[in-house]
Amino acid sequence: MKIGDIDFGSRAVFLAPMEDVTDPSFRYMCKRFGADMVYTEFISSDGLIRDAWKSRTKLNIFDYERPVGIQIYGNQIEPMVEAARIAESANPDIIDINFGCPMKKIAGRGAGSGMMRDVPLMVAMTDRIVKAVNKPVTVKTRLGWDDESKNIEEIALRLQDVGIAALTIHGRTRAQLYRGEADWTLIGKVKNNPAIHIPIVGNGDIDSGVKAKEMFDRYGVDAVMVGRATYGRPWIFREIKHYLSTGEVLPQPSVAERVAIAKEHLAKSIEIKGERVGVLEMRRHLSNYFKGLPNFKETRMRLVTTDNPNELQEVISSIAKRWGDFDAAACIPPSLAHDI
Repeated sequence: MKIGDIDFGSRAVFLAPMEDVTDPSFRYMCKRFGADMVYTEFISSDGLIRDAWKSRTKLNIFDYERPVGIQIYGNQIEPMVEAARIAESANPDIIDINFGCPMKKIAGRGAGSGMMRDVPLMVAMTDRIVKAVNKPVTVKTRLGWDDESKNIEEIALRLQDVGIAALTIHGRTRAQLYRGEADWTLIGKVKNNPAIHIPIVGNGDIDSGVKAKEMFDRYGVDAVMVGRATYGRPWIFREIKHYLSTGEVLPQPSVAERVAIAKEHLAKSIEIKGERVGVLEMRRHLSNYFKGLPNFKETRMRLVTTDNPNELQEVISSIAKRWGDFDAAACIPPSLAHDI
């Protein structure tokens, strides 16, 4: 599979863009465990144009992440075109357009999956962005607004016609949010439409190597994108890649390995963002590395309240000492993030 000049080979596995999750340190960890492609958190076009600090900071990418995509969202053509140009100046490998976020504050004002209610505007916006930048432009979207308007087959053809380099489809409607089981049937129909010649990436409920292989085999997608199942579990890419190549299910990491991974993640977060912000933004990740450990409430509270990085490293180290003999297979993979 190729997106522009980037050759991913067969059966690629991508990290989904997730707000408040896929920051540089988490992307680093997922890349280390084998993610073929990573994306920034989604970035507001209005925020980029206003030069808002939070939006501009999300443009920070590093060579070790490549290939990496910057994802933008908005509901008006001109600001989105300008935002795409600003994003391109950060030198990503891909510019991705978010037509999939279902959250009310985004979709309710016509951005994200709200665009699926105005397909002509979606197509016109994409056309302008493709023409405005030199990087490959991709799109992430959903099956439709609701069960009565699953229009992804039409959308896929129209977006392909204006020049997108690949399309990622989340197997739910906007109305579903993240409820229920993802429906890959329409993803498969898009992929197997003889008129479709761009890569199709499937997204939704990929939480194991077994599930990834099933989706590849059943629907023929070019790549799968993993979202919520990565939260507190960046090693899932290692699991998926191993299963795809060998058919063998890897055992879950031991508590000691989880401790080492969490400490590495924390160190990378501090290296990139400094001690204060690096520690604060790790809180959303740390306790989820140890989901399922018994009698963990007190330690979890220390993980999310300790401000001193040295003390926090000590708290993490103490987990290996106390729960080192615990069967890591009993840890339940968390599903708390939002893959947009």
